[in-house]
Amino acid sequence: MPDLPKVQTLDDSLRWLDRLDKAGSVKAVGAWPLSAVLDHLAQSVEMSMDGFPQPKSVLFQGTAGSAAFAFFKWRGHMSHGLDEPIPGAPSLTASADWKPAALRLRGAITRYNGYTGPLKPHFAYGALDKRDFTLAHGFHIANHQDEIVVA
Repeated sequence: MPDLPKVQTLDDSLRWLDRLDKAGSVKAVGAWPLSAVLDHLAQSVEMSMDGFPQPKSVLFQGTAGSAAFAFFKWRGHMSHGLDEPIPGAPSLTASADWKPAALRLRGAITRYNGYTGPLKPHFAYGALDKRDFTLAHGFHIANHQDEIVVA
């Protein structure tokens, strides 16, 4: 998608959502429809403030989970199974109308940007400060951006 550069920050993500909204045709080419992808991204941002329903063990978070995040941070991007839901998260929307899910993601990012309360531990990475959670969200959105095509 040369006209839609890879997001690097949450502000980039908001601009990306603006571009998707103005595009003629947008679809996801992975296992999930676009509405589900955007809902999944919104869930992740929301859960960093509200809590993840089924966290991995503290041992996992302190070893494999924190090592994975450290690697993604070092590398400057993440990669994960793009059809893996957040453990215990509500079912994703499978609607042909993706715009409500885009609004949800926009709202989640806006809320997160203004959030000053304590962040909840990531289900896999464990406790992250605001700076690292912001990186994680940007990496996550950018990774899923790989499966979204604008025609």
